Amino acid sequence: MKHTLTLLCVLALPLAASSVLAKLPAPTPEAQAKAAEAAARTAWSAKTDAYLLCKAQDQVAAKYRASAQSAGKPVPAAATTPPCVDPGPYAAAPAGETKPIEASGAHSPASTAASPPSTNQTSAQTNPAPKK
Repeated sequence: MKHTLTLLCVLALPLAASSVLAKLPAPTPEAQAKAAEAAARTAWSAKTDAYLLCKAQDQVAAKYRASAQSAGKPVPAAATTPPCVDPGPYAAAPAGETKPIEASGAHSPASTAASPPSTNQTSAQTNPAPKK
């Protein structure tokens, strides 16, 4: 029984390993745009959190200094720190410049002429109205 179970595990291991090594498909432009938007929102959130932490630290330091002065304790000199920078409201990154249809490759490619046109009429006969 133990040998059968061991043999089964030995045979199943290469199958499991081959599924782990499978490649994922390349991300689509939409997925890349979503990922970039998520990264931008996360960066803004981190800046906002740092700003709120800075403001909270300033308030705690001010309260400590006030309580130390009221208790008659000597107040050490305040350390110079950079001011807290408010990141402002979140603004989504502007959408990338879209290509015109001609440059995007969305149109059908021109077909190669394999033979002359199937008519012997001249352009004047085909289009009798003069151009304006």
